Amino acid sequence: MTLQAPPNRLNSHGDTRHVGVEIEFAGLPPRDTALLVRELFGGELNVVSPHRLLVEDTRWGEFGIELDTQYAHPDKTLLEDSPIEDSEWARHQHQRRVEFHHKTRELIGDMVTGLVPTEIVCPPIPWDELDDLDALFEALREHGAKGTDASLLYGFGLHLNPEVERFDVDYLLAMLRAYLLLAGWLREDIKVDITREVLPHANPFNKEYALKVLDSRYAPDLDTLINDYLHYNPTRNRELDMLPLFAYLRPDHDHELLHAQLTQPRPTFHYRLPNAQLSQPGWGSVTEWNRWVEVEKLAANSDALLARCAEYIADHNRPMLIRLKEKLTGSTAKLGRWLRRKP
Repeated sequence: MTLQAPPNRLNSHGDTRHVGVEIEFAGLPPRDTALLVRELFGGELNVVSPHRLLVEDTRWGEFGIELDTQYAHPDKTLLEDSPIEDSEWARHQHQRRVEFHHKTRELIGDMVTGLVPTEIVCPPIPWDELDDLDALFEALREHGAKGTDASLLYGFGLHLNPEVERFDVDYLLAMLRAYLLLAGWLREDIKVDITREVLPHANPFNKEYALKVLDSRYAPDLDTLINDYLHYNPTRNRELDMLPLFAYLRPDHDHELLHAQLTQPRPTFHYRLPNAQLSQPGWGSVTEWNRWVEVEKLAANSDALLARCAEYIADHNRPMLIRLKEKLTGSTAKLGRWLRRKP
């Protein structure tokens, strides 16, 4: 598949924009996965704990590989804690607690391997080098990794973290509008797995928020854009999660979600919608990046964007019965796809 160029290839510093990629899967434990990453991209293996490994100093930076559950990994808070008393006995007891904690977490990880996914968090990669990253997805397939459609229990996803082009509110509003307009098309083109539809991790934006943002009279400053988003979306579970970007832009904002442990401030969009289609030959980061680029293209075309916003508002104003019939037809089609899936 040919890698598509975004309309804006550079960031605000004039450098090539980067993309972070995250992938979840079953069938390959973290250590085997880390060795595969090192074989493909070089670097040094760093075993942080039995179920969390790093591959450092690759051509792009550091890959993180781990079981995707906090209970399989040592608790950093406990490890950094100090003995209550400064005595040899207290230090000995503390060391015993730490060792027991390590062994317990390792055992939990051993028990849940195969039940919870392995996750790879790739370093930021120049968008025009995603072709090279796709060697990883081919290798995962060849080594037995299982994606979303391998089981009804697998709600695995691929996440993209495209670096923003710039930080002004006009650009961010255009991107939000373009995404809201294309969200339905993306879901249909991806054929979002029904298990992932049921799980909350990539929930769609609600209609009330979409109508507010797509209204041509909506012209917020940056703080209003952020506050409106938090008011209508007080959750990380959105198909396009803006919290990491807003936490980066407003580190002193008082909303608790922008300071949550899992909200990592960064100058990127956090796009969570795609399935992990490892059973599909040729599928990889390029496939999902090309879909994302359609959002960027619409955002960059101001005339087309405003026209599509007006169409969306007009469509919403149609009689409710007609819209309800169309929604039920779409739901029936999704149910048919689910019933045809292999158990």
